[in-house]
Amino acid sequence: MNVLLDHLPQFREGFLGTLSITAASAALALVLGIVIAGFRVSPIPPLRAFGTAWVTLLRNTPLTLLFLIAFFVIPQIFFPGTSPFVLAMMALGCYTSSFVCEAVRSGINTVPLGQAEAARSLGMTFFQTLRLIVLPQATRSVIPPMSSIFIALTKNSAIAGAFSNTELFNVSKLLSDKGFAIGWIFLWIALCYLVITFAISGLFRLLENRLEVAR
Repeated sequence: MNVLLDHLPQFREGFLGTLSITAASAALALVLGIVIAGFRVSPIPPLRAFGTAWVTLLRNTPLTLLFLIAFFVIPQIFFPGTSPFVLAMMALGCYTSSFVCEAVRSGINTVPLGQAEAARSLGMTFFQTLRLIVLPQATRSVIPPMSSIFIALTKNSAIAGAFSNTELFNVSKLLSDKGFAIGWIFLWIALCYLVITFAISGLFRLLENRLEVAR
């Protein structure tokens, strides 16, 4: 208990850092995932090819390797001086977007084909059909896997602590290097992660229940 009380500011800063990285990466992953899912079901071959390449490449690349590329390649070639937070968000967000894309695409496939055909008969474009007709109906089936994806994202955010970001893993490393009992440190860190993951699970359960009522 003394480890927590004596270093409460560090734990609080690490907790808020994990929350910030998780939230920012989740927002980026959600936007990219929906866009790439649209590409994957698009009637335009180049967009389908790009979406397939994006998912295949990112899902089969280790996340640590993406962090190394984000921190040691991107600043040197594209965006020098980018903050570690933004680089970590880019690595986590792009990696997670591939899983979001597949979840959204699976949800799109549950919508009857007649819905899209009816929209096209009314003169809607593909993207209008996707945005106004298909995606709203696919939301119900997408929410359950999204919960697991964002919980995994929360745990993956620990890698950001090894790349100059203040988050829970980084705090545990700093305290263990100072000689504090590693068991107690990991216990408090684990409880912090449980709080975040339970909150995510509860939020998605609430959304799922509200959509069930709407149905």
